[in-house]
Amino acid sequence: MGFLVRLLVTAGGLWLATALVDGIEVTTDNNVKKVLTYLGVALIFGLVNAILKPILHVVGCIFYVLTLGLIALVVNALLFLLVSWLCDQLNIPFHVNGFWAAFWGAIIVGLISWVVNLAFGTPSKS
Repeated sequence: MGFLVRLLVTAGGLWLATALVDGIEVTTDNNVKKVLTYLGVALIFGLVNAILKPILHVVGCIFYVLTLGLIALVVNALLFLLVSWLCDQLNIPFHVNGFWAAFWGAIIVGLISWVVNLAFGTPSKS
């Protein structure tokens, strides 16, 4: 159940990012395909974060310390760009045009996830 909630929250954050940030777009006109695209991108985004983010934290630990954690914003933007590239490879109609769009998009998705987590708490693992 927690996985489904996180997937829906991430999809909602992606929808908000496409609405607010120029350069992040879903290029399909069909509303059902848009919803499926947001869910698919949210799934890819979750997998990329689950697999690569811990590795990047360990490898780049010194940079996190030296920049007081600000490098995390750059890492999140680069992971967002990676998700866009993966979507292009999988013919999913989601595209991010450049670093700054990815930067702001990653911030929006992260803030939405953070706010929902604050409001509803972390799902228990029991």
